[in-house]
Amino acid sequence: MEPRIIFMKREPIGKNCGVYVSHEYRFGTDAVLLSHFAAQRQKDTVCDLGCGSGIIPMLLCRDNPHLKIFGVDIQKEACLLSQKAADENGFSGFRALCADLRDPIAEIPPHSLSLVTCNPPYKKAGAGLKNETAERRIARHEECCTLPQVASAAARLLKSGGRFTVCHRPERLCDLLCALREARLEPKRLRTVAQRQNAEPWLILVEARFDGKPGMRIDPTLIIEDENGALTPEMKAIYGPYKFEADENEAMQTNE
Repeated sequence: MEPRIIFMKREPIGKNCGVYVSHEYRFGTDAVLLSHFAAQRQKDTVCDLGCGSGIIPMLLCRDNPHLKIFGVDIQKEACLLSQKAADENGFSGFRALCADLRDPIAEIPPHSLSLVTCNPPYKKAGAGLKNETAERRIARHEECCTLPQVASAAARLLKSGGRFTVCHRPERLCDLLCALREARLEPKRLRTVAQRQNAEPWLILVEARFDGKPGMRIDPTLIIEDENGALTPEMKAIYGPYKFEADENEAMQTNE
């Protein structure tokens, strides 16, 4: 039986550009920040692992409509949403692939890409509060992939010197850096994200290079809001003129 989306809503992310969300497949501020952090280049060939609704590929394609990019997800419903959005947006370089990132992906030759992105599950399997649907458990918990498996998948796809950008929770930083180096992905750039000045970071953004040389730069913390609760100038620039209806509670949920 073909998968069927009971409810979906098109969220605008640019002029004549949108992404589809549903009860099971939504996106948070972390995905928007990761797409900006990835800073794709004109000639990049890209893959987003665990693409969900396709928010990261759609944002990257919004700024580069002819970008060649794959969106990989293990769930067919997510692939339907992302491909539908890409087709309606006119992003002909996007292709959704229903595949398990733990296995070689037949449609993408090994070591052929220059950029891989991933907004992975933040919680270890069995940790924190369980979510009510299988789709949300897969998105939030390491039930279908662990950090080392995500890193290995990225390394398998990237050419030498290719970039892997990933976001995660600060409490998993050591796990993340160890997994990256074990997969020959050398951490090169790190940035923390905090809601307000002097608040503890709730997100980390990391860029690693396949077979890169040791040496990591730490960028200034990205601050979301000023003391009055308004978006900082940098966040306004990241959002641009578009209002994202990101799921803030999901983006900032902690491992309880």
